[in-house]
Amino acid sequence: WPLTPLDPLVWTLALLAMPVATTAIRVVPLDMAWASFDDQYRGCRHAMAALLPALNHLEFQQNPLFARVWVKAAAQWWSRGPPVTPLSPAQAIAIMTFTMKDTYKEFNDAVHVAGRSRRQYRDNFHFKTLHFLLTDALATLRDARGPRCHHVFRGVRGVRFEARRGDTVRFGRFTSTSLHKEIAQQFGTDTMFQVQTRQGVDIREFSSNPSEEEVLIPPFETF
Repeated sequence: WPLTPLDPLVWTLALLAMPVATTAIRVVPLDMAWASFDDQYRGCRHAMAALLPALNHLEFQQNPLFARVWVKAAAQWWSRGPPVTPLSPAQAIAIMTFTMKDTYKEFNDAVHVAGRSRRQYRDNFHFKTLHFLLTDALATLRDARGPRCHHVFRGVRGVRFEARRGDTVRFGRFTSTSLHKEIAQQFGTDTMFQVQTRQGVDIREFSSNPSEEEVLIPPFETF
C-alpha cells in the first residue's frame, strides 16, 4: 500500500520530562529501535493472509494468553452489532485484542526485539498473526479515510525518555496515544510526548476503551 514520504518538517516530537521526587524513574534513550520488527508486508500481504488460518491455530497453542484474549475480544466486538467498517472481522478483532491491554506489554516487548534476526522472529515471536492484522488494519483505515495528520499525546509513568534535538527516532512498537492531553496524563507524567503523526490511526470505534480516544502509531513511523 502507498505510504506518505517522510517529511521531517511536519512530523515532530516533543519530549517534556516532568520532575518528580522519586528514584524509581528509569532513563531510556529514544532512538531508531533497530531491533524492532517493523515489517509493513509490502509485496507479501496476500501470501501472509493465506498463511493466517494455520498460523493463528499454531500461535493459539504457543500463546494461551493471546488465545484467551482473542476470544474475549471477538465476543465484545460481535456484541456491538453489525458494524459498518472497511475492516475485516479479523482486523477489527485484532485492534480490540490490542486495546484490551491483557497482552499489550507482552506483545509490544516482543515486537521491540523480534527484528533482531530472522531466527528471533521465526522461533521466538509468537504474535505474528496479531502483528500482521494490526499492521494491515491500520493501513486499510488510512487508505479508506485518506491522508490525515493527528496531534496526539502519550503519558508515561516510571520512565523518562531522552532524545537529542535533531535526532530521528521512532517508538519501535505499536504505540497508544490520545487526542487529549488530559487523558494521556492519566497514564503518567514522567514523560509526556506530543506528537504529530501521519501514520497513526484513530481506532476509538474498534477499541474496548473508546473514551480514551486512542490514535495508534505503528512501529515503523519515524519522527
